[in-house]
Amino acid sequence: MVPQPPYSASSHHLRFVFGVDAQPRVPARNPPLRIFSHRCFGFVCDQLPVSPVYRSYVEGDPTTEFVKDGLRANMASWGVIINSFRELDRVYFDHIKAESGHDRVFAVGPLLPSSKNTTERGGPSSSSSDLLSWLDTCAAHTVVFVSFGSQFVLNNKQMEEIAVGLERSGVKFVWAVKEPTGGHAAGAYGKIPAGFEDRVAGRGVVVRGWVPQVAILNHGAVVALLTHCGWNSIMEALMAGVLMLTWPMSADNFSNAMLLHQMKVGLKAYEGADTVPDSGELARLFRKSVSEETRVERKRVTEFAIAAKEAVGEGGSSSKDLDQLVLNLSHK
Repeated sequence: MVPQPPYSASSHHLRFVFGVDAQPRVPARNPPLRIFSHRCFGFVCDQLPVSPVYRSYVEGDPTTEFVKDGLRANMASWGVIINSFRELDRVYFDHIKAESGHDRVFAVGPLLPSSKNTTERGGPSSSSSDLLSWLDTCAAHTVVFVSFGSQFVLNNKQMEEIAVGLERSGVKFVWAVKEPTGGHAAGAYGKIPAGFEDRVAGRGVVVRGWVPQVAILNHGAVVALLTHCGWNSIMEALMAGVLMLTWPMSADNFSNAMLLHQMKVGLKAYEGADTVPDSGELARLFRKSVSEETRVERKRVTEFAIAAKEAVGEGGSSSKDLDQLVLNLSHK
């Protein structure tokens, strides 16, 4: 006889588990446990009539029907695990509990890789070691890190404006450039302007492909991150106490950026995956991020870094929620 699983678990994008659980031959005892890799704030925003997610719904459209099913499945879950910590968005955490009609909502974050071997997560790399050695030569809080995650490839116009902005700023920087894939028009994406790297040699480093982002953010020389506002990048930057310059590209990036502004740990740069920035404005923003003009925001992000570490430490709010989750599951 096949033993009955105590619960099934899925993410938002695996909402089909709900349909499987409903089949009479599937021996699951409980509604699925929804596992979130996101934050409380976006969960709340996505269900508001003013939300782009809500307003973009088109009946019968496969993509928006998929999203709608996921949102409904979230509310039908036995419980929710959230990769965040209460000190960051407590009011939204409490709102989810109230809307769910139960207290099985667990904030267990930040969930990040171990600090051990963070330079080798993408495979051993001598360039990672060289990069960190270069950062060692930089003074504290003087380097801007430019990274748009593992999904977004910038078009050549965007690349040129960022390059000119970095060059004009006079600020030290690390720029992680994701190279185009087969889905991008040949020659139209990811091109670094000719001569740029030579002109900024010694002041800036351009890295193509994977970079040890956690290790870079945790280096004392790094003060700010120009980011697409993906949740994992936000958690990594918060844990490192790094100010964020926000350029949300799509999906939940926009509500993530809104939360950063609300919490006063982010400065607005641009919005939209197709937006071409102004190099002069970028240069001013880069200079501002390493100056005393951002001392309030930098103090705030340092406070959140301390709160995040305390949350996952012994007796912290996230540790307690994780213990409570285990206790709940062990008694089911």
